[in-house]
Amino acid sequence: MDEKVDYLTDAGRERLEKELHHLRTVRRVEVAERIREAKAEGDISENAGYEDAKHEQSFVEGRISELEALLQRAVRIQDEAGPSGGTVILGCRVTILENGAEPETYQIVGSVEADPANGLISNQCPLGQALLGRRVGSEATVKTPGGLMTVRILKVD
Repeated sequence: MDEKVDYLTDAGRERLEKELHHLRTVRRVEVAERIREAKAEGDISENAGYEDAKHEQSFVEGRISELEALLQRAVRIQDEAGPSGGTVILGCRVTILENGAEPETYQIVGSVEADPANGLISNQCPLGQALLGRRVGSEATVKTPGGLMTVRILKVD
């Protein structure tokens, strides 16, 4: 079985570790208390509060397992990639220009951290894949739901 590799910046790792800590120390306790309270009401066979709390417990435990596995297999990428010689690499910031639009700057990150609205695009998304390995001044064509989009790489940091 091939192990999936997830790329994380230090900031992304920290965010996920905080979420994991919160789930372990706060959410587990809250859900356990809700289960105790529901059990104290008596018959749990028709207790909607108990069923709801058990479903939430399942969700919390599943997310804890997911985060633990993700953090264990994650490969570190730098928040700010080192010198790339003007080539788009994982972790770098790239400024692009689409015909007739304003320049946009994105950081290329792993899929776990992707948040295009905040300037973080995945190395696995069509735009991220099209940009990786390209140099300043070159163009990349990306297949989008609206058709083909061509962007020019203006700057790589």
